[in-house]
Amino acid sequence: MTQMMNMPRVQTCTVTDCGYNHDGCTAFAITIGDMNAECDTFVGSGLSGGMGVATAQVGACKRADCKYNHDLECQAPAITVGASTDRADCLTYEQE
Repeated sequence: MTQMMNMPRVQTCTVTDCGYNHDGCTAFAITIGDMNAECDTFVGSGLSGGMGVATAQVGACKRADCKYNHDLECQAPAITVGASTDRADCLTYEQE
């Protein structure tokens, strides 16, 4: 299991219409979903949340076929979130 201190950082998020994106992702941790490697933590811009500092980490990853996923924990050094199949996807995802 990944130690909290070693959780991968959300290096960049270009999804400007997310309520957690304030010059970077300000959620404490995000979850990557199992369909299209989408960011399950995405919330519409009508809402505003976060910790005020862009230091989000990957708390869980449900995309079991990703080469960085081990026991539903991301092992990448850092990830990038942006538009791909959906408006907020993990762009670091690579199929095994």
